[in-house]
Amino acid sequence: MNLESENRYLELPTPTGDTIKVLRKSHPRARRLRLTVTSGGARVTYPEGTHPAQVFAFLRKHGEWLERKLDELNLGAQPPPLEPGAPTVIPLRGETVRLLWRSGSYPRIELEDDRLILTLPQPHRRTLSAARSLLHTFFEAQLRKDVSRWLARYCPALGAAPTALRVRSLKSLWGSLDSRDRVTLDLALALAPPAALKYVLVHELCHLKIRNHSPRFWALVSSHIPDWEDQRDWLRSNGQALKAELARLVQAPQD
Repeated sequence: MNLESENRYLELPTPTGDTIKVLRKSHPRARRLRLTVTSGGARVTYPEGTHPAQVFAFLRKHGEWLERKLDELNLGAQPPPLEPGAPTVIPLRGETVRLLWRSGSYPRIELEDDRLILTLPQPHRRTLSAARSLLHTFFEAQLRKDVSRWLARYCPALGAAPTALRVRSLKSLWGSLDSRDRVTLDLALALAPPAALKYVLVHELCHLKIRNHSPRFWALVSSHIPDWEDQRDWLRSNGQALKAELARLVQAPQD
């Protein structure tokens, strides 16, 4: 891998002998390393001052996920179906984790470092259905945990609060606010970086004050989320893949 400062790209060798070129870019407001894949290629973003060796280690850790995502884009393929017992890699809160399977006396799901472990009784005729249910519950719990913390921060600042918070799988939207002041968020945001989820939440909370997308509305959003355009652009670039990931993990094929 080339880590010379003048080189804008890093070269990641793959087990198959190929090389993946990853555009690298520091960001003054970045708090952690982030890897994104779009039709334009792969990019790693990191806080200013991050040591090149740390960027290298980050890419190596996520190499399997990166190679699969690039293959999916090149082939126009959907993510592989969820298969009981078969390990896979998934996004979670903007990071890549390995989804592993275990046999146990009762169903449960646990996050251990960078591993999400599904424990299910074996044999079980409804293993896949049980796994999808566990994943759905886990993702929603993670999302609500983040959101509850931000609601406590932003609602007093805005002087307004939603009457309810609903979490659902949405086909195209990331969030909405209805006439009863109920906020709905897309479950796929549990897989996105927390900053992207926070942007969507604050966007909808700002609609409690201004029910349009006027310059005044965007000024209000910007006062709370200065990098909202970065988060919007990230969702535009990665949203389709993120929703596809959620679908393969929590929805049966006929859904």
